Amino acid sequence: MRIPPRFVTLVGAAAIAGALLTGPAASAAPAPASAPVSAAAASAAAVGSVCYSALPTQAHDTLDLIDQGGPFPYSQDGVVFQNRERLLPARGSGYYHEYTVITPGSPTRGARRIITGQQWEEDYYTSDHYASFRKIDFGC
Repeated sequence: MRIPPRFVTLVGAAAIAGALLTGPAASAAPAPASAPVSAAAASAAAVGSVCYSALPTQAHDTLDLIDQGGPFPYSQDGVVFQNRERLLPARGSGYYHEYTVITPGSPTRGARRIITGQQWEEDYYTSDHYASFRKIDFGC
């Protein structure tokens, strides 16, 4: 099982620090208003957001386990999420992984999941088994 990276690499940290010190690139121009919307942008727009503090405590527990690398309560935790619903931004195979958020009183895994992307703090929550997703906002 491969655990997606949840931290900024040294190269990524250097790039972020450089961008903070120098500001936006002078040659960067905004996209024209008539530019077509990509499928990835449309998918990202379809995903809502949720404050970390608004998640159920079991989701906090799952995020902690992901950060620790496990152990996870179900053998399916950490498997590649295929994004068959195409609600999350389109990425290559293996980009997303899924983890169970325990549902108290449920005899099965239930419908709640955390989906992680490979970027730092790119975590999504679904309470309805992939019918909708909300990106987790760790700043609120």
